[in-house]
Amino acid sequence: MNRFRAVYAKEMAAIFYAPIAYIVIAVFALLMGYTFCAQLFHTRSVSLIALVYQAATLLLLTVPLITMRQLAEERSSGTLELLLSSPTGEFTLVAGKFCASLTLVVVLLAVTMCYPLTLAWLAAPDWGTVFSGTIGLFLFGAALIAIGIAVSALTSNQVIAAAVTMGVFLLLWMAEVLGIYLPGVLADYAIAMSLDIRLTPFATGVVYLSDVGFFLSLTALGCWVATLRLARR
Repeated sequence: MNRFRAVYAKEMAAIFYAPIAYIVIAVFALLMGYTFCAQLFHTRSVSLIALVYQAATLLLLTVPLITMRQLAEERSSGTLELLLSSPTGEFTLVAGKFCASLTLVVVLLAVTMCYPLTLAWLAAPDWGTVFSGTIGLFLFGAALIAIGIAVSALTSNQVIAAAVTMGVFLLLWMAEVLGIYLPGVLADYAIAMSLDIRLTPFATGVVYLSDVGFFLSLTALGCWVATLRLARR
């Protein structure tokens, strides 16, 4: 546990001492605020479903910037071997980096909570939808981070890590569209792997255990791939 806390503290310092974290938070808040205000003042109503999808879209674009340096930078700078030669261990290293990145996503989700709270001054938002949407975005963000860290573990170039991560995200997001062109059971698998399809129930106020299990499985798979890659360095 002490080793995990050391890795987590190191990564938190690396994330929040660098300007990238504050740029991501500022851009995220600005775009979410624009969407909220545009709906509120132009349509006289706010769709919480639209806010969830806006946040999900922004996570698709920002998470690669968060995860691209996690292991790729360590590999390119030569510090990865030093870290892995210490008693830290591969899984502890991946877990610490994952939790530090997830903390930044939690900060971004806290920004989104400002809008339902603001809306509560003017109307009575559906808090069930707010909470289910937040849970869905948290699981969604955790899965994206795990995938991003797995990709970062496979390369030493941060730009390549970011580009490949975003490509994987978009492929999974549009999987149901690709499923239209696949035959039979392959189409069913493609639709089942769609991040869009899996997030929709959360956005509409419904939580299915199958969707929770999907995001948790994707998170575990990403962390396992990253750990396995480090073990085979």
